[in-house]
Amino acid sequence: MPLQRIDRRTFLRATGVMIGLPFLEAMMPVTAAETKKSPQRMVLVGQPLGMYGPNFFPEKIGRDYTPSRYLKNLQAVRDQFTVFSGMSHRYAAGHFAEVGIFTGVPTEMIRDKDIKNGISLDQEVASHMGNQTRFSSLIIGGGDVSWNRRGVRIPAEQRATQVFRKLFIAGTPEEEARELQRVKDGQSILDDVGDQIKALNRKVGSNDRARLDLFLTSVREAEQSLQQDEHWSTTPKPKVDFPTPTSDFGGPQLLERSRQWYNIVHLALQTDSTRVVSLWIGTQERPEITGVTIGHHDASHHGQDPGKLEQLALIEEAEIQVFGEFIEKLKASKDGDQSLLDRTTVLYTSNLGNSSSHDNNNLPIILAGGGFKHQGHVGYDAKNNTLMSALYLRMLHQMGIEAKSFGASATAIGEV
Repeated sequence: MPLQRIDRRTFLRATGVMIGLPFLEAMMPVTAAETKKSPQRMVLVGQPLGMYGPNFFPEKIGRDYTPSRYLKNLQAVRDQFTVFSGMSHRYAAGHFAEVGIFTGVPTEMIRDKDIKNGISLDQEVASHMGNQTRFSSLIIGGGDVSWNRRGVRIPAEQRATQVFRKLFIAGTPEEEARELQRVKDGQSILDDVGDQIKALNRKVGSNDRARLDLFLTSVREAEQSLQQDEHWSTTPKPKVDFPTPTSDFGGPQLLERSRQWYNIVHLALQTDSTRVVSLWIGTQERPEITGVTIGHHDASHHGQDPGKLEQLALIEEAEIQVFGEFIEKLKASKDGDQSLLDRTTVLYTSNLGNSSSHDNNNLPIILAGGGFKHQGHVGYDAKNNTLMSALYLRMLHQMGIEAKSFGASATAIGEV
């Protein structure tokens, strides 16, 4: 019996719940082979404390480089990314350069306490394609990295539970609250749509059933992560004889929080809820990583102290490992006749090259997926850095946006 065609906008529905589905073969019009090519997407990932260069950058240029300590965690997807060295925005504003990390405006516009910003890369892409999805973009995690065309900061949503609710729970305020409470209590929203999933499985082929299984597994993982987050938020903390800090830098669960955000981003892309994501993650405190006894900020300001450098390496190594898990998950997810990674440009970077000296040169940069002709390690002049906005312009072109310039650059790089 021939398989039934199903609509691209098919949802799983229950009281207070609406879950969009990933792209399935059964959603393709029979006579439109060209529609097998799914839309382009972009994810920008930033973190505030840089990467220690000797552990991040390979020594050799090109595809046959020997992986650095950190890049060893990405070797499962080695042919799916390019690492760049010798790139920056050339800002001299220390931590204040965070505001320009995704805008790439000219140097004179980003100075200490004197910011004249422009539109960020995620919002430029969203302005061209954001009306094709329920959400034009997601700005999540924190940071001051997304800006509109007038140079006004767009605040990030810092609560994963709220992002999850916005993406996957629809109904009256009372229904939303009830369904979110069910998730917190350990009851999967998938339990309410079980019959619909069984019916859908009867309509699709084996490839689509495998994709549905992976997608629904991801939903359950995201729910479990939210349950864990709720547990810690309601668990009393130990009392200590120490002054209460006056600044809120977030909790120490760096890796689990990062995984939670990456899982939500993966789900948002799978369901085509958005095609543009800006994610800012990190912690200033001591992460819960074996062997780490000092705060992330303290370790990043190492002053070449061997002990601090080793603890910093443990933190940054773990960060890259979690990022690698995200890339592998995108690669394993089918999107039409390609993987989700093939259709998603992912940029990982920081506003700092050397946090110890607040140096904004030679930024850590990984460009993954997106259908680029990846080159392994592309190295530019470490002293006279190539403008990072030239990479951004190339990314826009890869998205099919024929911009003549972006930020400080009117020339796109040609290496990828």
